[in-house]
Amino acid sequence: MIWTAGFRTAVISPYERLQFSAPRRFADQTVRQVLHLAGGGDAFRVRLTNRYGRTPLTIGAATAGVGHRQVTLTFDGAEHRVVPAGEEAVTDPVDVSVRGGSDLVVSLYLPERTDLATHSHRPTEIARIADGNHVTSPVLPGTEQAEARFYLSGVDVLAPQGTSIAVAFGDSWFEGVGTTIGANRRSVDVLNRRLRHGWVVNQGIAGNRLLRDTVGEHGLARFDRDVLSIAAVSHVLVHFGINDLGLPAMLGEPPVSAAALVDGFTTLAARAHTAGLRIVAATIGSFAGAGPEISTPAGLATRREVNDWIRTTDVFDAVVDVAQAVASPHAPDHIHPALDSGDGMHLNDKGAEVMAAAVDLDDLAL
Repeated sequence: MIWTAGFRTAVISPYERLQFSAPRRFADQTVRQVLHLAGGGDAFRVRLTNRYGRTPLTIGAATAGVGHRQVTLTFDGAEHRVVPAGEEAVTDPVDVSVRGGSDLVVSLYLPERTDLATHSHRPTEIARIADGNHVTSPVLPGTEQAEARFYLSGVDVLAPQGTSIAVAFGDSWFEGVGTTIGANRRSVDVLNRRLRHGWVVNQGIAGNRLLRDTVGEHGLARFDRDVLSIAAVSHVLVHFGINDLGLPAMLGEPPVSAAALVDGFTTLAARAHTAGLRIVAATIGSFAGAGPEISTPAGLATRREVNDWIRTTDVFDAVVDVAQAVASPHAPDHIHPALDSGDGMHLNDKGAEVMAAAVDLDDLAL
């Protein structure tokens, strides 16, 4: 048996200059969060993170709901844990089996005033927050809601030796922005329902770039932590480029060239191969409908040039032509109207299904 990732969520700093949701603190509050498992095993443990915190994080109590069963989470046998600034903590193993496609509901009681929370900011899932300690309560009283995950980075599962894991590594098109909140209709969720063996964990960050920090550390900087650190990882799927091309004009930065993106993708592929992974690259999705601040003529032209390179290069083990799959037939720089979430930049539920269907399962061979 091997401990590997049954669920992952990439986190960002609340101190970054570009935020899509307001950073927040907690004090004497319970935070209840749903984690949709990509894969299962005979036991599990939960990973907590204070990676970007500037003060210690106190966990007063924690529970996990597995179906109708609720279990207490402990740390070296204790229900209380202080996670130092910049560090992470893993709960003791829970000898309860979990399965892929099910939900693990984690409740954290935060008794002391926290620093701004390390978080996943657009996970298409709702965190529920209540005053006081209610980790064992079936229903939280007076619940506040937030579209974010706080202080959680993953769930490990005890799986059979030989289990293979793929990592979806990239931006909002993996994280699921534009799909129905709480419905688990992200492209990665749909892809997991297609797989016969193994599974894919989701390390997408909305707004993330391959080459420059903005929302989260850039892809080349976080690759070791968010991909290579996962036990049993064999494949990585990548979708980057929209934010590299669209954000510079909005942020007053110089544009990114096709040569720079090609060099970044080539470097990423080389690092994956050095680690013994197969890398499957997606062409850069359509985003011309996002508005003139983001979809500049120069950026769209660079997208077309880079996509032509992705389709024809041999630096990847396989290519998923997401751009072609979701494009409007009469305006290929635009998302097909039936697949557009409404903002011209993100896929709706049907679009996520089309993105997942574009993946050839033989290229994963999990």
